[in-house]
Amino acid sequence: MSYLFSPTRALTPRSATSVAVCAQCRRTFSSNPALLSGHNRWSKIKHEKGAADAKKNAQRSTFSKQLTLCSKLYGPDPNLNSQLATLIAAVKKAGMPKASIDVAIARGQGKSSTGAGLENVTLEVMVPPSVAMVIDVETENRARALQDLRAVIKKHKGTVTPTAFLFTRLGRIILKDGGREFDEIFMQALEAGAEDVESDEDAVVIWTQPNTMHQAIQNLGKLLPSAEILSSEIIWSPTADKVKLEDEGAATAIGSLLAALQDYPDVQGIYANAERGTISEDAWRAVEDNLDA
Repeated sequence: MSYLFSPTRALTPRSATSVAVCAQCRRTFSSNPALLSGHNRWSKIKHEKGAADAKKNAQRSTFSKQLTLCSKLYGPDPNLNSQLATLIAAVKKAGMPKASIDVAIARGQGKSSTGAGLENVTLEVMVPPSVAMVIDVETENRARALQDLRAVIKKHKGTVTPTAFLFTRLGRIILKDGGREFDEIFMQALEAGAEDVESDEDAVVIWTQPNTMHQAIQNLGKLLPSAEILSSEIIWSPTADKVKLEDEGAATAIGSLLAALQDYPDVQGIYANAERGTISEDAWRAVEDNLDA
């Protein structure tokens, strides 16, 4: 600010010339919350992208298991296995890479995509708040797989420790009922070797002992030729009361661990003794969608 000299009066300030600034420019120097809108939009985009990626990974995991099952039951050659050929066409259309398809089909024959034999490994884990997990792994390199998975578990605050004693092994076969009455399927399943049968919307869940599951599948193919086998696997089922998830943060951490484990290509199944408590539906879905039982 400058001053003018006058012999009759004291120094007087010269008024500053005002500069007009448009409203749009003023926003640049403003602390208006509108400045945060870009961050909010990006956060929303990241959240939606993360959810989409998780959904895509879950879908690919399902496709892999279907391909492996179809290869195991009816053979790895799509020219001789029409069900496998149809399934390959469907998963290609959904965007599953050819390399992943080849790995899944080879796994159904107990081999890697290079032809090497696969070894079954079980990893037992405990995570806060006292949730027990059992992870089934099928790998051509046991040492590498265990090292990688232990690192993932440690990163997510889990501990490798005995937990299998909290579970029991069961064979589980899921059939599409094909329009048949449940009572008819129930009787045929018992004759095929099932120990228990449950109705689940338009599907039927058949339970067997692990060592009789394969024979039960063969028998079902003869007794119920029109019923489509959606999946068959030997699972770990909790034997005691499940742990209720009441803490949102703990549930989110478990969901993140499960998603990371499902991303590992050698992981074939993840089982836990957790159930929903007071946590939100979104937090529980992140856990449930990444469990195999």
